[in-house]
Amino acid sequence: MLFFSYILLSKLFSFFFHQFHYHYQLKEKHHRLPPGSLGWPYIGETLKLYTQSPSSFFSNKQKRYGSVFKTHILGCPSVMISSPEAAKKVLVSQAHLFKPTYPPSKEQLLGPEAIFFHQGPYHASLKKLIQSSFLPSAIKGSIPEIEQIVLKRLPTWENNAITHTLQEMKKYAFEVAMILAFGHTKDVEVENIKILYQILEKGYNSMPLNFPGMPFHKAMKARKLLGENLRRLIQRRREYKEQGGGLLGEFIKAAQEADNNHKLIISESQMVDNIIGVIFAAHDTTASVMTWLLKYLHDNFDVLQAVTIEQEGIRHKRVQDNRGLTWEDTRQMSLTIRVIQETLRNASILSFTFREAVQDVEFDGYVIPKGWKVLPLFRSIHHCADFFPDPEKFDPSRFEVLPRPNTFMPFGNGIHSCPGSELAKLEMIILLHHIITTYRWNVIGDGEGVQYVPFPVPKGGLPIKVQRRQKN
Repeated sequence: MLFFSYILLSKLFSFFFHQFHYHYQLKEKHHRLPPGSLGWPYIGETLKLYTQSPSSFFSNKQKRYGSVFKTHILGCPSVMISSPEAAKKVLVSQAHLFKPTYPPSKEQLLGPEAIFFHQGPYHASLKKLIQSSFLPSAIKGSIPEIEQIVLKRLPTWENNAITHTLQEMKKYAFEVAMILAFGHTKDVEVENIKILYQILEKGYNSMPLNFPGMPFHKAMKARKLLGENLRRLIQRRREYKEQGGGLLGEFIKAAQEADNNHKLIISESQMVDNIIGVIFAAHDTTASVMTWLLKYLHDNFDVLQAVTIEQEGIRHKRVQDNRGLTWEDTRQMSLTIRVIQETLRNASILSFTFREAVQDVEFDGYVIPKGWKVLPLFRSIHHCADFFPDPEKFDPSRFEVLPRPNTFMPFGNGIHSCPGSELAKLEMIILLHHIITTYRWNVIGDGEGVQYVPFPVPKGGLPIKVQRRQKN
């Protein structure tokens, strides 16, 4: 027993000595690091970040050190930046010096060939292919299907004693994501994929402990089965010359055209990783934003009334013409769109993004060492009074004029910005049209507080009671 205790203490001493030595070498090698603190060896300032709200952590650091500062979180030395000009350098003008980066566990679950983890020619060709499924000309044809999902789901909310908004929004966003990925299909593989993805999602934000019984272990097993199901679906569609719909159909079409020209545009494993990646990207963040939309409209009655008048005008035309929503209808909702923009700004679901310096980088008079993480703080920029006066107030009218460049980045910026932003906004518009013209909702409890799951959402996922709207 004493022998094992000695070994353990030796290992711990060696580990902490290495960490202190690393910090000492860092200070000796780089005299022009940004100001800030690296905190404790290895632990860094991760506990500080997660024992207070991220907004408070960022704000306190900015007040003390300015808009560029160093820290150490999640086991990584990092530089955080909170000015529009600095964010533009990292994401746009000097993007080649900062590669996208994610924790290894995330890469394992989504797949190493997913678009999020790459830059250069592979990223460029893949983004071009993916964007073809998100152009207005492509997504406008999805309006009837998305509308039917809304019309099917909303009556179930009315029948519930309590509706858990976040969970319902996740179900809605997931159904839309599946149509986006596969088209309107009843393939048995797609039904299996739905089940397996739910298991993967539960483990995505868990501790990456790959032991039997742990959520991450279950997620890794589900990821393997997901890949097998997707490969069977791809092979069957290619064998029977059925491209099918959705993004997978675009991938298969591109692959078939490449086969005819004896070129390799996209491999089967690349299709698998990117389909799973797109489902992930189209799901959680959109659901979180829609949860905040209902929260802000509930809390701002004047805004709700004004949006209701706008949406009733659209509904009146639909009823007269005996039709569903059209793309042209969605372009006539200027106030609703401003409400969505203000929700994206105020909630700032994507508080920051991760990049990694590919070499020692001269940056605003400092040096960012190779391998350090760089985090543009979108939330800090969105809540800066210099760009958005009275930033904590929910005020859609602020978007009657265009924001200053690089101050409003809810979907990121540059070559790695979200290609599905228009689809996400379309989902929100269709949902808002039907819930606002037909229903009203009351928040259960005080409705205050924020929790991180991992994206910021109203406390408890916004439990509400939904009822039919009493029309005058």
